[in-house]
Amino acid sequence: MILTVGNTKGGVGKTTLALNIAIARALAGREVWYIDGDRQATGQIALTIRADHETIPFIACAQYADGATLRQQVKQGSSKYQDIIIDAGGRDSTALRAALSITDALIVPFAPRSLDVWALSDMCNLIDEARAVRGDFTAYAILNNADASGSDNSEAVEAIADHPQLKYLDAPIKRRKSLATSAGKGISVLEFSPKDQKAIEEMQTLVDMIFIS
Repeated sequence: MILTVGNTKGGVGKTTLALNIAIARALAGREVWYIDGDRQATGQIALTIRADHETIPFIACAQYADGATLRQQVKQGSSKYQDIIIDAGGRDSTALRAALSITDALIVPFAPRSLDVWALSDMCNLIDEARAVRGDFTAYAILNNADASGSDNSEAVEAIADHPQLKYLDAPIKRRKSLATSAGKGISVLEFSPKDQKAIEEMQTLVDMIFIS
């Protein structure tokens, strides 16, 4: 499966989410290829750190910030891997557009903030453009960095109804220190110690809903 995690808005936690999804699939025994389509290459840096740990599953990684190169390399290498996770976005880039042209599914993470919800329109326009060229594909909206309490979460979810291009996936990921800390070490919250059981359950639920449902 080719899965893209992308949003034209930065700061929505897409790299942390993409890393956790990729690692969860590797822990499940899948051959995983992580494509970093962001020029900042934070995902690639995290997986370079991860490569120093020989006791945890290895994840192949490459950076292709140029859209034409990303598209060509993924097409040529797709038969070698069971799952390809493309980390793209943070802006309207050629890498994001290329990913949308070849992906099997898209995840659009957004935080429960007005600016994040308003920015979904830009992403939906790109989805419409991609579908007009290549046909339909599944596009999920996922509430990321969700609040522990309060009405902002539910209000943000309700706003998804204004964007029919997106299917809301009811597997919110709450803002937790363990997520940021583990990603900085090149590991998933599933591997992090001390264990954050609530974070583990949220992440595993999300992964299961994407790949099993």
